[in-house]
Amino acid sequence: MQHKILHVEDNADDVMLVGLAFRKTGTSAVLEVATDGEKAITFLSNCGESPPVCVLLDIKLPSISGFEVLAWIRSQPRFKRLPVIMLTSSLLPADINRAYDLGANSYLVKPPELDSLVTLAKTIDLYWVQTNTRPATSP
Repeated sequence: MQHKILHVEDNADDVMLVGLAFRKTGTSAVLEVATDGEKAITFLSNCGESPPVCVLLDIKLPSISGFEVLAWIRSQPRFKRLPVIMLTSSLLPADINRAYDLGANSYLVKPPELDSLVTLAKTIDLYWVQTNTRPATSP
């Protein structure tokens, strides 16, 4: 079974760099991209019996913010256990605290250079895709 990671990001350069970083890791996971909050909710609503293993979620998105997407995910019985990793450029303590208060599983800051991003992608793949034991799907 091929694992999916939902990457919610509106910046095309960041989408390209994260995709490149994951390809360099040799992961078997497929990155599905949603370029705004509405598309992320639509993707999750229509993923059927194959939800992603985790969501990489930016905060600043057009239409619906990453915080609003996270709140929606946590309000859905089916996704309340879905790992959500905030992947953002914000180091603001208020953003970090708000993400965790809304139920984020992790908060990662986008590194400025590709090598560091590859290391981060390897860590995400190793932990969230390969090592982490996922809970049973919620009803």
